[in-house]
This record gives sequence, C-alpha cells and structure tokens, in this order.
Amino acid sequence: NIGATWTLLNLMEEYDCRHIVFSSSATVYGVAKDEKAKLKESDEVGVTITNCYGRTKYMIEQILTDFHVSQSLENKKEWSIAILRYFNPAGAHPSGKMGEDPDGVPNNLMPFVAQVAVGRRPHVTIFGNDYDTPDGTGIRDYLHVMDLADGHVAALRHLDGGKGNTKLNVFNLGTGTGYSVIDMIEAMGKAVGKPIPNVIGPRRPGDVTIYMADPTRAKEEMGWEATRNLDDMCNDLWRWQTLNPNGYLKE
Repeated sequence: NIGATWTLLNLMEEYDCRHIVFSSSATVYGVAKDEKAKLKESDEVGVTITNCYGRTKYMIEQILTDFHVSQSLENKKEWSIAILRYFNPAGAHPSGKMGEDPDGVPNNLMPFVAQVAVGRRPHVTIFGNDYDTPDGTGIRDYLHVMDLADGHVAALRHLDGGKGNTKLNVFNLGTGTGYSVIDMIEAMGKAVGKPIPNVIGPRRPGDVTIYMADPTRAKEEMGWEATRNLDDMCNDLWRWQTLNPNGYLKE
C-alpha cells in the first residue's frame, strides 16, 4: 500500500492530476487518552496504534502531508488532498444488489452477524462483556456505507473549487453516536425478525472500550453529515444478505 501510494502520487503529478481523496481510518488515533471522549481530527495520531492496518494508514497520511508541503516549497502547482478517517462502515446498498462479501471469516462485526442470521455460522462471539460500558461490551461509531459514499462526494466537491482547494484537509466520517456490540446484535435481530445467537468470549488484545467520532468539522467545512440510522444499516444489510446468502457466487 505504501509503495503503491508513492507510485500513484508521482504518476498523478506527471499527468497534472492533483486532487486526491484518501480512504484512511479511525485506527490512526490508536488508544485515546480519554476513551469516553469523541475523537477530533486535531487529536494525537500514530503513537498508540494497535494494529498493522492502522499503522499503514498513518504512514500514508504522513506521505500525503509531506508530499503536499514539498510541492508548495518547490513552487509547483499545489495539491488538493482530503484524508477521510472512517469509523465503522456498516449496511449495504438499499437495493440489496451490493454489499460486503469478505473472503473467509469476516473481521468486522456486522458481516459476521449477518452470516449468522442467514445460517452460515452458528453464533456470534462477543469478545468481552466486562468493559466500562452500560452492558459491558465495547462501543463503536457505526456509519451507513451510503453515508460514507456521500462523504466522498462531498470531499470531491470540497476540493474541486470549494474551500478545500489547494489544501490538505482531514475529516472524520462518523455519526458521533456509539452503539455497543449487544446493541448491534439486537438491532440486527430486529431487522431479521428473530434473535441472533451469541456467546461471550474473552477480550481480544488491542480492543478499546469506546471509539466515537466528533464529525463536526465535516459538517461545518464540507456540509456533510450522516442521515441514515441504525435501523437503516441493519435493514439494508439484511436485504443484501437474504438476496445473496452465499455472497457473490464465484465461478
């Protein structure tokens, strides 16, 4: 990813294409000093990252930052860059024709829950129920994938002649609302019409108690905010999974 990013930037410069939107991740924040506080773009990044995925995202953010500065110092035509820090995308296209189909065992909660609901897996394992939260399970900021798509459109417009033109822009894409693992399982059960089997397991190394976005900057500077709710995420995800019980069939 890092080498490919550098190659891409140099090719874009060669062909006079200087607008880029980078899909980063909230994992760049690592373990927050105050886990119950909503994360802001100005918060420290890169220091307490808990996994390799987050470290590569952070490194690419640094490359983009240095690249933007270097172009200005060399008096070249300035770049317009938007770094979008995703929180936890969920859901699917409302048509049910497009959704998340991970290879092997899903790493993310909601695709796993959907596969349990459709009968492909026996139960969901909840990793720890002794966190300092109302129900003891970890809390995350979940974002409908269609809101995420809208965020990219807003970022492109912000760069293309908007106030973000020639700037390095960083935005959180989240709702600012947190849901626990149990909240998500129960919400999916509501969409499905039956309880989702689950069992309690031990904590996973690196998991934090609460992870939520402060999405204020995205609303104020590029006019974006999430408009879809938890029921929308679960209903759309269930529509995708029922229409595609085995995912995209591979030849």
